[in-house]
Amino acid sequence: MSELLNRRLALLGERANLSLLEQCLHGIERECLRVTGEGRLAQTPHPEELGSALTNEQITTDYSESLLEFITPALKDPADTLASLDKIHRFAYSKLGNEYLWSPSMPCPLPAEEDIPIAYYGTSNIGQLKYVYRKGLALRYGKTMQCIAGIHYNFSLPEPLWPLLREAEGFVGTDRDYQSAAYIALIRNFRRYSWLLMYLFGASPALDAGFLRGRSHQLEQFDAETLYLPYATSLRMSDLGYQSKAQAGLTPCYNDLNSYTDSLRKAVATPYAPYVEVGTHKDGEWVQLNTNILQIENEYYSNIRPKRVTYTGERPIQALMARGVQYVEVRCLDINPFLPLGIDVQEARFLDAFLLYCALNDSPLLENTECGNATSNFLSVVKEGRRPGLQLQRRGQAVDMKEWAAELLENIAPLAALLDQSHGSDEHSKALDAQLAKVKDSSLTPSAQVLAAMTEHKESFSQFSLRQSLAHAEHFRSQALAKEEQAAFEDAARKSLEQQAELEQNEVGDFDVFVGAYQASILAISN
Repeated sequence: MSELLNRRLALLGERANLSLLEQCLHGIERECLRVTGEGRLAQTPHPEELGSALTNEQITTDYSESLLEFITPALKDPADTLASLDKIHRFAYSKLGNEYLWSPSMPCPLPAEEDIPIAYYGTSNIGQLKYVYRKGLALRYGKTMQCIAGIHYNFSLPEPLWPLLREAEGFVGTDRDYQSAAYIALIRNFRRYSWLLMYLFGASPALDAGFLRGRSHQLEQFDAETLYLPYATSLRMSDLGYQSKAQAGLTPCYNDLNSYTDSLRKAVATPYAPYVEVGTHKDGEWVQLNTNILQIENEYYSNIRPKRVTYTGERPIQALMARGVQYVEVRCLDINPFLPLGIDVQEARFLDAFLLYCALNDSPLLENTECGNATSNFLSVVKEGRRPGLQLQRRGQAVDMKEWAAELLENIAPLAALLDQSHGSDEHSKALDAQLAKVKDSSLTPSAQVLAAMTEHKESFSQFSLRQSLAHAEHFRSQALAKEEQAAFEDAARKSLEQQAELEQNEVGDFDVFVGAYQASILAISN
C-alpha cells in the first residue's frame, strides 16, 4: 500500500476524525423504460399523476417520454437512499395502471425509430430547450441508443475532510482548490480501476436482436430474438452503446479541473462539419440547439463526472468553474435485472469503499499510454470480462485480470474496514467479501446469472426481462406506501404541475433569443 494512502488512513482512523466518514453523501438516479404488459415500449405520454417531468424533483424523464428517471435526495446512509428509491418506485406503480417498469438496462423490443417518442417538457423556454436538445441527440446518435437505461451513483466525501487532509499535506492553495484537485484525482483512479466495477456489476451480456437495426456487429446469436457475447459483462458500456464520431477526439484529460472544463467549453463552442451541414433548423423548426461538437456539456458521454449543484439558470461548467467540484457522478453502472431497484445496499457499500480507495490512494497524472490503456482495459472487460485468462494492460505489462482484481480488492479492504469502524458495523467488509467470491467464481456475476437464467428457462432476452419486470411490479404493488407518504408524493406531483403552468404563463422573451443567450453564456467564459 502506498505511503500516502497509509498516512491518510491513519489520520482518518484517529478517534477525533473517525466520525467524518459517516457523513459521506449518496444519491441515486435510476432510469427505466415504461412498457406494456407485452413488453413493448409504452407510447403513452408521461403520466400526469407522476407530476411534471420539468419540475418534479424526484420523478422525471430522461431521453424519451417513455424513459422514466427516479431521483433520490443525497443522504448519509446508502440504506436510506435505497429506501427513498423504493418509495419512489412504489408511488410510480400506484399510478402506472397496466404499464410496467422494464427491469434491465438494455431496452425492450423497440418500435420504428420515428415512433420512439422524445420527452416533452411543455412550452416554457427551458422546457423547449430540453426538448430541442433531445431532438439534437436523435439527429446525432439515433433514438435507439437513447433508450438504454442505467443507474447513476452520486457520491461525496464530507466537506470538513478536505481542510484536514490539506493541512496534513501542506497543500499550497485554498480548501476549495484542494477539494477540486482531490476529486479530479479520484476520477483519474476511477478511470484506472473502473473495469473492476464492470466485471462485478455488469448485467447486460445480451440484448434484443432488433436493437442493432441491421447494423454490422460482432455479436453471436443466442436465439432467434437475442444477440449476446458469451463472456460479456456489459454490452451497454461497450462500443455498441452510445457511439459518437464527433466526441471521439474529445478526451478531457483529468489532470486538473481547468483542463477538464476547458476541453468541454471548447467542445460546446466548436462547430462540427457534419452538424453544420444539417444546420439548426429544418422547415422552420429547431432540430438541434447548435452545430457544435456538443450542444451542451451534458452531451459528453463519460463513465464518471465531476459535479457541483447548479443555481437556477446556471450551466454545469459555470458551477464547476465558480465553486469547484462538490461530488462525483458514477455513470457506468448497469441495472441489475434481478433486483427490484436495480441496485442493492451491498453494491452501494462496496462502491463507497471503492470510491474512497480511488479518493485516498496515490493518483499520478494519466500519461498518454495509460489514458489509452484505461479505455482499452474497460472495453476488454465489458466485452469479455468473464473469459478465462483475460489479460489487461498495467504499466506497459500484460496482467491477468483476475489476479489484478484480487489485488485491488485486497488494497480496498483497509478502506472497507475503516468505513466499518466509523459506522460500527461489518457491512462494508462483507460487501467486499461478496465481490471477492465473484472474482474467484465468475458464475456469481450478474452477467453470468442473466445468461444462466435465460438458458434455464429457454427464453429470449426480452422474455427474461419481461418475467423479471412482472415479478418486480408484484413486489412493489404488494406493499402500498403509508397513507401520509402516498399523500406527500401526490402533493409534490400536483405542486410540480402548478409550477410548470406558472412558468409557462409568466414566460417572457422569445425562444430563439433564449437559445442565443444560453449559447452566449458558455462563449462568455470561453474567452
